[in-house]
Amino acid sequence: MAHHASAKKRMRQDAKKRLQNRYYKKTTRTAIKTLRELTDKADAEKFFPKVVSMIDKLAKRNLFHKNKAANLKSKLAKHVANLGK
Repeated sequence: MAHHASAKKRMRQDAKKRLQNRYYKKTTRTAIKTLRELTDKADAEKFFPKVVSMIDKLAKRNLFHKNKAANLKSKLAKHVANLGK
């Protein structure tokens, strides 16, 4: 247990950040899953930029590694491009 006031404050801040990070990651994972389940190309092309934006924000905050973010975006772009063929 922390003894200094600053350490206690840091623990409170970390707990709050952890909850926010869990929310953002889960929301993004759900959006990725939703995009993968779409079968209509027009809908997928409309939804794709929103998902890419979410992935970029997570990569910026170091919640996703930059290479993981790049791989996800690449695979999703390939998926959207191949819809309707």
